[in-house]
Amino acid sequence: MKKILFVGAEVMPFAATGGLGDVMGSLPAALKAREKGEVDVRVILPLYAAVSDEWRAQMKDEVVFSFNLAWRDAYCGIKSLVKDGVTYYFVDNEYYFKRGALYGFFDDGERYAYFSKAVLESMMRLGFYPDVIHANDWQSALTVVYLNTRYRNIEGFENTKTVYTIHNIEYQGKYSFSILGDVFDLGPGYHALMRYDDCINLTKAAIECADRVSTVSPRYAWEIQTPEYSHGLHYVLERNSHKLCGILNGIDYNYYNPAKDAPLAKNYDRRNTISGKKENKLALQRAYGLPERADVPMLAIISRLAAHKGLDLVAEIAYDIVRNNDVQLVILGKGEERFEHFFSELERNHPDKVRALLTYDRDLSKKIYAACDIFVMPSKSEPCGLSQMIASRYGAVPVVRETGGLYDSIKGYWVDNGEIKGNGFTFANYSSYELRDRIQAALALYYDAPQFKKFVAKITGTDFSWASSAEKYMEMYNSL
Repeated sequence: MKKILFVGAEVMPFAATGGLGDVMGSLPAALKAREKGEVDVRVILPLYAAVSDEWRAQMKDEVVFSFNLAWRDAYCGIKSLVKDGVTYYFVDNEYYFKRGALYGFFDDGERYAYFSKAVLESMMRLGFYPDVIHANDWQSALTVVYLNTRYRNIEGFENTKTVYTIHNIEYQGKYSFSILGDVFDLGPGYHALMRYDDCINLTKAAIECADRVSTVSPRYAWEIQTPEYSHGLHYVLERNSHKLCGILNGIDYNYYNPAKDAPLAKNYDRRNTISGKKENKLALQRAYGLPERADVPMLAIISRLAAHKGLDLVAEIAYDIVRNNDVQLVILGKGEERFEHFFSELERNHPDKVRALLTYDRDLSKKIYAACDIFVMPSKSEPCGLSQMIASRYGAVPVVRETGGLYDSIKGYWVDNGEIKGNGFTFANYSSYELRDRIQAALALYYDAPQFKKFVAKITGTDFSWASSAEKYMEMYNSL
């Protein structure tokens, strides 16, 4: 039986802030379901303060021990629970993980060095030696590095293969060389391995050490080998291109399910998407004081409010779209102050057309996906993107820029001899003119009710489940 260990800093539904948590919470279970009894899938993450008492009550104590991290004698407790056939391990150390947030602390480098070494130390004590260790993003990059530099010759680890997945190359784990020994427990002999642009770069080191390097979409795997997208790492990735691949993420069809979602005003499935969405639109309008009109096209943006999400393009055309069209626009998210201020002002100037909901709320996001007709996602860069997939699942037409996973998952609408092609509206250049043109095209299609209904039916039939992605991951593991 193949043994796979996923290592990551966040996992849904235990503790998560974004896409990494969604993947770590979905992919292991999808692999287990696909392979049934042929694979032993386990996941390890920190036991954050954010992990609820409900989950803690289901955990059992596995082992307690201490280990050395440079000059420290570090405590480690391992707890576990089983969910959907997957065993989840939680690394318990309150000094490092009992905090008010997952990330953003001055000692994050030390926290995740501890976590990465605890992964390997705990596997030895649990007697679980994986065939594949699959580390994710810079917080677990040192798991791959420590395995190759410190643990490779220990019995049980000698044949372990490693996969390192880059979910967003912007975040690389960069630190001064002054802490190489004291924090990362690595001597001067590892200076060359850890060095990139005159600093420690944990992602660079993991790329060099891993047997395979994956990203979360095929297009992004190509993009990050170019200076425009690599945030400086293209030389390393070009050198290691022989072990680089891209596998598109999926979404959890049980969690994102308009037929069963409790937050929705009315549940619906593919057979009654249009009528179901109208009921949810009226409910959202009622809840947030917009005119209650089932006939008005509703546009939505659900995003971190940041420039690389394409919101500078939205800001250039938003007043034009709102003033010159019979539409409603709903924005959900938090982020850069300039965008929060812009969308608040847009709402103040058009209170009957715009709602800026400056918060992060998963239940509310589902209500908006279910209510909106057109979903706008004009990202400057997008490693994979899940929102366009979720929008499709809920029957909203995506309008996206052709980058990263958006390019791989959404293809432009056109009609060939009466047959509808594509599953959204797309544009290539980072241009507000092109974004406006595609929004206007989507609005024009909305008013062709029979054709719009057919297109929505096609979109909701697009398979964004984890099934095909899990198959590709198993092919990659088997190739090792």
